[in-house]
Amino acid sequence: MVRPINTCVLGVGLSGLTFHIPFILALPDVFALQSVLERKPSTPGGKVKERFGVDVKIHTSLDDVLADPQVELVIVGTPNDTHYSFVKAALNAGKHVLVDKPVTATFEEAKELGELAKSKNLVLYAFHNRRWDSDFLALKKLLSEPETSRYSLGAITEFESHFDRYRKGLKGTWKDQPLPAAGLTFDLGSHLIDQALCLFGRPSRITAFIQNLRGVGNPEVDDSFTIFMHYNTGPRDNLPLTVILRSHILSVRSPQVRYIVRGTQGTFVKYGIDVQEDQLKVISTPKAILEEPYGLEQEEIWGTVERIEADELTVTKAKWRSREAGGYIELFKNLGLAIREGAELVVKWEEASTVIEMIELAHESAKEGRTVVT
Repeated sequence: MVRPINTCVLGVGLSGLTFHIPFILALPDVFALQSVLERKPSTPGGKVKERFGVDVKIHTSLDDVLADPQVELVIVGTPNDTHYSFVKAALNAGKHVLVDKPVTATFEEAKELGELAKSKNLVLYAFHNRRWDSDFLALKKLLSEPETSRYSLGAITEFESHFDRYRKGLKGTWKDQPLPAAGLTFDLGSHLIDQALCLFGRPSRITAFIQNLRGVGNPEVDDSFTIFMHYNTGPRDNLPLTVILRSHILSVRSPQVRYIVRGTQGTFVKYGIDVQEDQLKVISTPKAILEEPYGLEQEEIWGTVERIEADELTVTKAKWRSREAGGYIELFKNLGLAIREGAELVVKWEEASTVIEMIELAHESAKEGRTVVT
């Protein structure tokens, strides 16, 4: 039997307690939660004991984590501005690393970390978990439908992806501060850009509008963005494709729009967000991740396909079911196989680095008021 991977999670806030520790505990044959970094535990057992009833070793400094010879994998779930330095230190200490998005504040930093991991033969994995959102999995299947399918959208000419919300005030956290990799484009934009790159590859040009829409907090910390990714040709029929990625902080709607995809034969519209985050916040035990209804969308937020028929007059309308449950756990399974068996990474570091490059280009476009070539 292969020994579970001794893991230390840096940070026991939303990231650690919601997106990482539940999966580590749900896969005891793959991972062992050996320790966490909690600088000022308020109780003897710390937040992990409070939330999950599990006793783990608590480190109060990064140096202690890196000096611990039992730690094989470090999960970096700390504020964005620490990612580069924490990942670099962990790699130099001989640890494998899983790091939250955005992986770094700059493209150059991301490239440097990738080269460092390669030189040390260590696994460096980016936590682009939303590749396993149920609606994104459903969308990928829809876009792969053959042109003869009654659900085919034809050649895709426009792809619109939203992550909107309504919040008038600041959160009162480090995310409001003008630190490296601050703002909504680095935060939610990382997810939207990664999904777009997965579907369509690198764009030819980028035009972006990034702003502090509410005018609260530091004006350098953006809270809304619209990014146009221009493709000279799309995936079918060599027609041009426009990808529109948007996050609006003052959007009054429930459920919020998620996807609008327009093709030469039809349009797909999807409302509502993947349910996993909300479920992970309230699960009573990590074992619940392995059971239904975890990750399953309710029918009322399935997407809809409207399609023009051969007579070019009749429009048919049908639900496109999110058949497959969302599965962030697949990322952790892949991570475990990569560390223990050398399996190929599903989320390649070069892809995560390209996300940061696209964010930098988007900021350049918005600042200079022009379209930039990628």
